Amino acid sequence: MTGARRFGRHLLAALGLPVALLGLWWVLSADSQSYYLPPLSRILGAFPDVWLTSGRLRSDVLPSVLRLLTGLVLAGLLGVGLGVLVGSSRRLRAFCEPVLEFLRAVPPPVLVPVLILFAGIGNSMKVLVIISGCLWPILLNTIEGVRAVDEVLAETCRCYGIRGPARLWHLVIRSASPQIVTGLRQGLSVGIILMVISEMFAASNGLGFTVIQFQRSFAVTDMWTGILLLGLLGFLLATALRLAERRILGWYFGLRRAQRDGS
Repeated sequence: MTGARRFGRHLLAALGLPVALLGLWWVLSADSQSYYLPPLSRILGAFPDVWLTSGRLRSDVLPSVLRLLTGLVLAGLLGVGLGVLVGSSRRLRAFCEPVLEFLRAVPPPVLVPVLILFAGIGNSMKVLVIISGCLWPILLNTIEGVRAVDEVLAETCRCYGIRGPARLWHLVIRSASPQIVTGLRQGLSVGIILMVISEMFAASNGLGFTVIQFQRSFAVTDMWTGILLLGLLGFLLATALRLAERRILGWYFGLRRAQRDGS
């Protein structure tokens, strides 16, 4: 299969269902007289005025995206670092597992009031809330990835005297990288939710703040445009992460393709 055909199939698979659902929403809401469920045509018509020409892209969307990316990057660094450390030691893993399971079970939104006490209501609190939710999928996936390092490859490294940073980078990180990227994808979804929640609690800008302001002022159509924008933002960030995954893990997808073709 050529690259163009493969790209076309991936594009159709990615956009087919969202376009079909939007078409269904358009048809079902076309004659809606409900104040709370306006027609999709009215929502899409208001979208440019609400977000593109009003300056909200810079005043609200950009701060939200920066908070989300900052939290995700810091959670990634922390999760991968701790995951490699815990996953490399069976005793440390057994010692930490009950604590990790306990902390993972605590819903991050309930930490918002606590974090406000310690970090105030500025950007620090919002980034900490995002980190508190993104950390766990990245950490737990990294631990599993490190734990599942191929014993044959580990023994080969030992025989060739590959130790220290070289072993960490070429064996441990590369073997665990598919799991790490899976954790990042899960963390991104959690991060978007927590970004909105943290901005709803105490903020003067951001997507969550703006959507809740629209709701409180009964600007229902504008509120729906914000919800659509959040979905679009999540889709674009997930697509960017997927493309980066294809680029970084090209060896992994090539290996899986070769295994499928050989079986």
